[in-house]
Amino acid sequence: MVRAVACTDVPKLTVIVGGSFGAGNYGMSGRAYSPRFLWMWPNAKVSVMGSGQLSQVMTSVSKDPAQHSSLKSEIENQSTALYSTARLWDDGIIKPTDTRDVVGLALALAAGERSSATTEQGNSTGYGVFRM
Repeated sequence: MVRAVACTDVPKLTVIVGGSFGAGNYGMSGRAYSPRFLWMWPNAKVSVMGSGQLSQVMTSVSKDPAQHSSLKSEIENQSTALYSTARLWDDGIIKPTDTRDVVGLALALAAGERSSATTEQGNSTGYGVFRM
Protein backbone atom coordinates (compact mmCIF):
# COMPACT_ATOMS: atom_id res chain seq x y z
CA MET A 1 0.00 0.00 0.00
CA VAL A 2 2.80 2.42 0.86
CA ARG A 3 4.47 1.80 -2.51
CA ALA A 4 1.19 2.30 -4.35
CA VAL A 5 0.62 5.64 -2.62
CA ALA A 6 4.21 6.75 -3.20
CA CYS A 7 4.29 5.81 -6.90
CA THR A 8 0.82 6.79 -8.01
CA ASP A 9 0.50 9.43 -10.70
CA VAL A 10 -2.80 10.97 -9.66
CA PRO A 11 -3.58 14.02 -7.54
CA LYS A 12 -3.67 12.96 -3.89
CA LEU A 13 -6.38 14.53 -1.74
CA THR A 14 -6.50 13.55 1.92
CA VAL A 15 -9.27 14.18 4.43
CA ILE A 16 -8.52 13.00 7.97
CA VAL A 17 -11.83 12.27 9.66
CA GLY A 18 -10.70 10.47 12.81
CA GLY A 19 -7.37 9.32 14.20
CA SER A 20 -4.34 9.12 11.90
CA PHE A 21 -1.39 7.65 13.74
CA GLY A 22 1.99 6.25 12.73
CA ALA A 23 2.32 4.04 9.67
CA GLY A 24 -1.40 4.37 8.94
CA ASN A 25 -0.82 8.06 8.36
CA TYR A 26 1.82 7.24 5.75
CA GLY A 27 -0.20 4.49 4.09
CA MET A 28 -3.22 6.71 3.63
CA SER A 29 -1.30 9.54 1.95
CA GLY A 30 -0.34 11.64 4.94
CA ARG A 31 1.79 14.76 4.69
CA ALA A 32 4.98 12.73 4.06
CA TYR A 33 3.65 11.73 0.62
CA SER A 34 2.93 15.32 -0.40
CA PRO A 35 -0.77 15.15 -1.13
CA ARG A 36 -2.04 18.06 -3.20
CA PHE A 37 -4.40 18.90 -0.33
CA LEU A 38 -4.74 17.58 3.21
CA TRP A 39 -7.68 18.66 5.36
CA MET A 40 -8.87 17.63 8.78
CA TRP A 41 -12.28 17.45 10.37
CA PRO A 42 -12.56 19.27 13.74
CA ASN A 43 -12.51 15.98 15.70
CA ALA A 44 -9.50 14.52 13.84
CA LYS A 45 -6.23 13.67 15.52
CA VAL A 46 -2.81 13.13 13.97
CA SER A 47 0.46 12.06 15.62
CA VAL A 48 3.31 9.59 15.43
CA MET A 49 1.42 7.25 17.74
CA GLY A 50 -1.71 7.40 19.84
CA SER A 51 -1.48 8.63 23.41
CA GLY A 52 -2.47 5.22 24.82
CA GLN A 53 0.19 3.44 22.78
CA LEU A 54 2.78 6.02 23.77
CA SER A 55 1.87 5.54 27.42
CA GLN A 56 2.45 1.77 27.10
CA VAL A 57 5.81 2.36 25.42
CA MET A 58 6.84 4.79 28.15
CA THR A 59 5.85 2.25 30.82
CA SER A 60 8.37 -0.19 29.39
CA VAL A 61 11.07 2.48 28.93
CA SER A 62 10.69 4.68 32.00
CA LYS A 63 9.73 3.81 35.57
CA ASP A 64 8.50 7.30 36.55
CA PRO A 65 4.65 7.23 36.46
CA ALA A 66 4.39 11.02 36.76
CA GLN A 67 6.23 11.37 33.47
CA HIS A 68 3.80 8.93 31.79
CA SER A 69 0.67 10.91 32.62
CA SER A 70 2.16 14.27 31.73
CA LEU A 71 3.46 12.93 28.42
CA LYS A 72 0.10 11.32 27.64
CA SER A 73 -1.79 14.59 28.21
CA GLU A 74 0.82 16.53 26.22
CA ILE A 75 0.47 14.15 23.24
CA GLU A 76 -3.33 14.34 23.43
CA ASN A 77 -3.18 18.15 23.28
CA GLN A 78 -0.65 18.17 20.45
CA SER A 79 -2.53 15.69 18.26
CA THR A 80 -5.67 17.80 17.81
CA ALA A 81 -6.74 19.28 14.49
CA LEU A 82 -6.40 22.82 15.83
CA TYR A 83 -2.79 22.23 16.93
CA SER A 84 -1.96 20.71 13.54
CA THR A 85 -3.53 23.43 11.45
CA ALA A 86 -1.98 26.18 13.58
CA ARG A 87 1.44 24.85 12.54
CA LEU A 88 0.43 24.56 8.86
CA TRP A 89 0.80 20.77 8.88
CA ASP A 90 -2.42 20.59 6.87
CA ASP A 91 -4.45 22.80 4.58
CA GLY A 92 -7.12 23.61 7.12
CA ILE A 93 -9.99 22.31 9.17
CA ILE A 94 -13.18 21.77 7.21
CA LYS A 95 -16.70 21.15 8.47
CA PRO A 96 -17.91 17.61 7.81
CA THR A 97 -20.92 19.07 6.00
CA ASP A 98 -18.62 21.00 3.63
CA THR A 99 -16.42 18.03 2.73
CA ARG A 100 -18.13 17.23 -0.57
CA ASP A 101 -17.93 20.83 -1.80
CA VAL A 102 -14.28 21.25 -0.74
CA VAL A 103 -13.16 17.95 -2.33
CA GLY A 104 -15.13 18.75 -5.50
CA LEU A 105 -13.42 22.12 -5.79
CA ALA A 106 -10.02 20.51 -5.23
CA LEU A 107 -10.72 17.87 -7.90
CA ALA A 108 -11.65 20.61 -10.37
CA LEU A 109 -8.46 22.46 -9.53
CA ALA A 110 -6.35 19.30 -9.85
CA ALA A 111 -7.95 18.47 -13.22
CA GLY A 112 -7.05 21.93 -14.51
CA GLU A 113 -3.46 21.59 -13.32
CA ARG A 114 -3.14 18.12 -14.79
CA SER A 115 -4.34 19.13 -18.24
CA SER A 116 -1.89 22.03 -18.41
CA ALA A 117 1.13 20.14 -16.99
CA THR A 118 3.73 19.31 -19.63
CA THR A 119 7.46 18.74 -19.57
CA GLU A 120 10.03 20.81 -21.44
CA GLN A 121 9.86 18.37 -24.37
CA GLY A 122 6.14 19.02 -24.72
CA ASN A 123 4.90 15.64 -23.48
CA SER A 124 3.08 14.92 -20.27
CA THR A 125 4.90 11.82 -19.04
CA GLY A 126 5.77 13.45 -15.73
CA TYR A 127 8.92 11.37 -15.26
CA GLY A 128 11.53 12.79 -12.98
CA VAL A 129 15.27 12.79 -13.51
CA PHE A 130 16.76 9.31 -13.87
CA ARG A 131 20.17 8.86 -12.29
CA MET A 132 22.65 6.03 -12.57
